[in-house]
Amino acid sequence: MLKKADGVAIALPALLQLLSEIRDEGSISNAARTIGLSYRHAWGLLKEFEAQFGTPLVQKVRGKGTAISPLAEKLIWADKRIAARLSPSLDSLASELERELEALITNHAPALRITASHGFAVDALIKQLAGREVSVDLKYRSSTEAVAALARSECDLAGFHLPLGEFKQAAANPYLKWLDAKQHALIHLAYRTQGLFVAKGNPKKVHAIADLARRDLRFVNRQAGSGTRALLELLLGKYGVSPGEIDGYESAELTHAAVAAYVASGMADVGFGVEAAARHFGLDFLPVARERYFFACNRNSLEQPLLAEALKVICSARFRTIVNELPGYDGRLSGSIGSLGDVA
Repeated sequence: MLKKADGVAIALPALLQLLSEIRDEGSISNAARTIGLSYRHAWGLLKEFEAQFGTPLVQKVRGKGTAISPLAEKLIWADKRIAARLSPSLDSLASELERELEALITNHAPALRITASHGFAVDALIKQLAGREVSVDLKYRSSTEAVAALARSECDLAGFHLPLGEFKQAAANPYLKWLDAKQHALIHLAYRTQGLFVAKGNPKKVHAIADLARRDLRFVNRQAGSGTRALLELLLGKYGVSPGEIDGYESAELTHAAVAAYVASGMADVGFGVEAAARHFGLDFLPVARERYFFACNRNSLEQPLLAEALKVICSARFRTIVNELPGYDGRLSGSIGSLGDVA
């Protein structure tokens, strides 16, 4: 929050929402109406922040109404990047708080413990489970951390993903030390496509993984330990690109959406992740690899009520439809049960 001189707090979220609507509507009055503010209130909000920033946030454009300034555009994208970056942590904290509150209630329901790499299909599953009033204890972690948590009996479902084709075995090796063929089963959640994120129209003319070594490109990466970063490293090795050649390789964003927001805001020229994130932020997408997202679980838990209910949801026609509507996702095999032979 920013403060007026008299100490009265002004809500920055309200300003960001107003600026977003002005950008879309081209009108302060229409934007104010859309978000339920009076024109007078909206105008006052803009003037107050302009005084604090010392520069205009909106400007008249002949024949086009009202446009936002470059500073306002940067504010909007900063907000989007922060939201994309913090979303998994906030979801995990909200789940933890919910469990703490339930623990205060006598006879509170047991929860399905899910530790998983963040993804759009996982998010869709959590929403479907909530609709069925299935209590979930959710923790978003890297793929490696997720399977390690399962091995330590800290979760019921561990989400991780593996590429199809030539890199499957190499990508699977870090997980296999935590998984046991006799003890664990795999639930197929979805197919999805990973690739390069670039600005609309591909102004930098990025075409392949090898282009990441170009000196005119700024890259934004996922965090170490993530399955996406591990896949990228395998691809770089194939094309003879050293991570040290890539400007921005040591950056570390926790979600595909955060990577996409970084590129969409102009702070990076290219990123690597799932197609759904690129499309969400209006980016162009260059497909590179197809992969499977799995949930690992204990075989002897498949018929336990909570896990059985989750499996029922994953197998449902409704869930498969939702997954199929996600750009780059395919839910035709969602809910199928496999073994470590599917990844080894």
